[in-house]
Amino acid sequence: MRHLGPLGLRARIWVTVLAALTVVLIALTAGFNLVLGDRLDAEADNVARARATAELDGLRVTTAGIQLAETADAGVADTPSWVFEGSRVLETPHATSEVRRAAASLLHTAGFADVPDADMRLYAVPVIHSGRRVGTVVAAVSMAPYEQIRKLALLASAALAALVLVAVALATRWLIARALAPVDEMTRSAAEWSEHDLARRFSLGPPHDEFTTLAATLDGLLDRVAASLRHEQMLTAELSHELRTPLSAISAEAQYALRHGPQDPVSRQGFEQILNSARHMTRILDTLIAAARAQASSAQTTSDAGTAARAAIQACSRLAATRQLELELSEPPHPALVGIDSGLLERALAPLLENACHHASHRIEVQVAEVHSTVQIAVQDDGRGVSAADRDEIFAPGFRLAANGATAGRDNGAGLGLALARRLARGVGGDVTLAPSTAGARFVITLPRA
Repeated sequence: MRHLGPLGLRARIWVTVLAALTVVLIALTAGFNLVLGDRLDAEADNVARARATAELDGLRVTTAGIQLAETADAGVADTPSWVFEGSRVLETPHATSEVRRAAASLLHTAGFADVPDADMRLYAVPVIHSGRRVGTVVAAVSMAPYEQIRKLALLASAALAALVLVAVALATRWLIARALAPVDEMTRSAAEWSEHDLARRFSLGPPHDEFTTLAATLDGLLDRVAASLRHEQMLTAELSHELRTPLSAISAEAQYALRHGPQDPVSRQGFEQILNSARHMTRILDTLIAAARAQASSAQTTSDAGTAARAAIQACSRLAATRQLELELSEPPHPALVGIDSGLLERALAPLLENACHHASHRIEVQVAEVHSTVQIAVQDDGRGVSAADRDEIFAPGFRLAANGATAGRDNGAGLGLALARRLARGVGGDVTLAPSTAGARFVITLPRA
């Protein structure tokens, strides 16, 4: 059964049943034909014995020799036989030379002999008088009718076995599909509930068979998944909420220091760095809160991807202006609707735009396009791009690239932007990927079209 591993459960059961049935049908067919062949051989032997006995009963044996009865020739055409007195032939039927030679070879023996080329079976019986053998009677039986019956029986039994195999295969396939249909339904329901409605359960009562046991197991699994997600969402929301207050205080103190504190360049640069870091952390916390709320809410919202892209570009325009970068947006002539809140999509786009602003040389292009049943938002910069060694690590939390494109490692900054963007997209059934690009880096947000 090891070689059936890649097959599904349904296919493995079906193949196993068909293999077992095939072995049984082959054994039954072979056994039937063997038994039939033995019976046909026995029937041919009985016919040969009867013919030899009838011929022997028609002979008169005296001291003068063997005399044929007057009716002996009447059945020659139907019961071909030879009568030998010693080595002299008293009676011979029409037969081929090969059969005649085979009959003559039985003069001094008794029993059966086959002539395969002529498809005949011969049976020799000695003629006894006064305790000594004075002659031989040889009866012939054509094996052609028996061979024809044997061939017809083989073909018929093989055809019957094939029909039975096909019928049982179809019936087994249908029965297996019917038997495993509840499992398929439960699997689909569990997958759907785990994504969209963690409160749903099968609730089939206490387990009493395989299906109710599976349902109870899946209910328990869904309970654990729901509890884990609630705990994660609660922890994320609480941490983000608790951290916003001290960050707001830090931002206020930094702003106050910039307005009323020392005016030397070193001090102002330090306070500006503190303010920028606090604002960056606030954006990260806002994104985490938005992600937690989106995962906790089951409400479906629709927004225009172009509108969200324009808002994200506007929020990032100050950073782009500081680095003297051009920000361009191309979008379809009609709204590209996606099943995600506009604010949440803007927060998913913000890390990609900030990443592009830190690595672009002169220009950043944002493209909104509808591709089949999805909407794709691509953020393309003209920087040095991402090396092949970093492509698999770029979305890992804590991983950052330096502004020149070299790896900055996990200790230089938070490195949560791309990971958060992917988390937000995947939370609504989409994804964020690093697409191939001839120049610079190209990050693509793919979302299901509403």
